[in-house]
Amino acid sequence: MGVFDAQVTPSPSSTTQVGRKILADDPDTSGSLGCAISEAVEAALQSGGTKRYVLGSVLNQVVLHQSIIGLESKIAMEQLGEYPDVIVGCAGGGSNLGGLIAPFMADKLQGRANPRIVAVEPASCPSLTRGRYAYDFCDTGKVTPLARMYTLGSGFVPSANHAGGLRYHGMSPILSKLYHDGYMEAVSYEQTRVFEAAVLFAKRETILPAPESAHAIRGAIDEALKCRESGQAKTILFGLTGTGYFDMTAYENYLSGRMSDYVPTDEDLERGFASLPDIPQNRER
Repeated sequence: MGVFDAQVTPSPSSTTQVGRKILADDPDTSGSLGCAISEAVEAALQSGGTKRYVLGSVLNQVVLHQSIIGLESKIAMEQLGEYPDVIVGCAGGGSNLGGLIAPFMADKLQGRANPRIVAVEPASCPSLTRGRYAYDFCDTGKVTPLARMYTLGSGFVPSANHAGGLRYHGMSPILSKLYHDGYMEAVSYEQTRVFEAAVLFAKRETILPAPESAHAIRGAIDEALKCRESGQAKTILFGLTGTGYFDMTAYENYLSGRMSDYVPTDEDLERGFASLPDIPQNRER
């Protein structure tokens, strides 16, 4: 980015009011996607109309934009004469997963097909598997509107691991509703298991996957292993969301044995839940 004259400011930073508050509350914080959203929104609002902020995840309109992924996948499957029995995608804010599953979920909702849909999230930030279905802010600084979603609380800051864009406290409202109503499943994995799958995939396919993508790969491998154990033949579709060349440090840490796993305790999660808005809808659990 520097080669193309970009100025990169890591978040949280001292350049915004919300960033300064986050750092004052926790000087050692590693930040999160929620922190970056807060700072980006503030920077756009204070720019005098010269900047715009476009959210790249979470909100329902982003899922709609990402549906091109699923539409192209469905056409490709049709050309192969296949239809997925299982669809696996990585889940952070949820828009990439939502885009991948969109046309297949339409089939499921309308009774044309019944694929299993599996969201895979990091065990360090388990919004679906351990979160609460509640109204919450979409950012750490609480400057965005409330959304009803599975969340760990906007005050939850994930550990500084290599889950990348999956380190987000909440899940897309539309995906949260589908999960809440039983139309999809969710699993979580520690990062060493995720990178084990990433290295295996790279050696077989000569593609170094992004850490986010490796979550879906781990899920797809485990689904394939279940088929081998049961003797069933299934078509498994998973989302390869990007390459890992932007996070070589993660692979270096994994291969050198310096990578460790962190799973939040129930007490850690309760601190995040304490930041949920105190409104009647959230008290009716």
